[in-house]
Amino acid sequence: MPPRCLLRPGFLGTMYRLFVAVLCSACGVAIAHSAALALDQLLPGAIVLVRHALAPGVGDPPGFTLNDCASQRNLDTRGREQAVALGQAFRQAAVPVQRVETSQWCRARDTATLAFPGLVHDNPDFNSFFAGRGSEPHSTQRARDRLLAWRGPGVLVVITHQVNITALTTIFPASGEAIVVLPDQGRLAVLGRLDLPEP
Repeated sequence: MPPRCLLRPGFLGTMYRLFVAVLCSACGVAIAHSAALALDQLLPGAIVLVRHALAPGVGDPPGFTLNDCASQRNLDTRGREQAVALGQAFRQAAVPVQRVETSQWCRARDTATLAFPGLVHDNPDFNSFFAGRGSEPHSTQRARDRLLAWRGPGVLVVITHQVNITALTTIFPASGEAIVVLPDQGRLAVLGRLDLPEP
């Protein structure tokens, strides 16, 4: 059975990128890392992986505690503005977001709640495993299983971390960057990066 098409057709360049994405996904290849996809091209059933918004620094301070935001690296003012702008962009494009799942880290949860209030659900499968805070193989497999089980009817948005997205897609996303993936016959096909406006 051919892969489902989850993007609305547009100009010729978009159609070419989609053709390559579907062709390569059928071969089990993650591709289109540099393709820029417009929000209004998303259709129900797609998955958007978002790295949390800007939180200056690397990792977390000594004494990190999952349930204590004061012990963590958090969004700064620009990061909060970035998260709000993310949600506004999705709403303006009328993207049919059905569910939002987030890492339990405060910077991820804050990104999710600022962008998509009322739709957010914690999912520890998307928690960071940076610096040995979890098992990368087990975390990635659980996350992949969750994504492959998604069938819509709307769009699933996942707010997580760079290491998680890189493990799933081989892409190293910037803060607040969004990657579109498509479950297809037991694999995750990468369709490209979302073209999001700057806050």
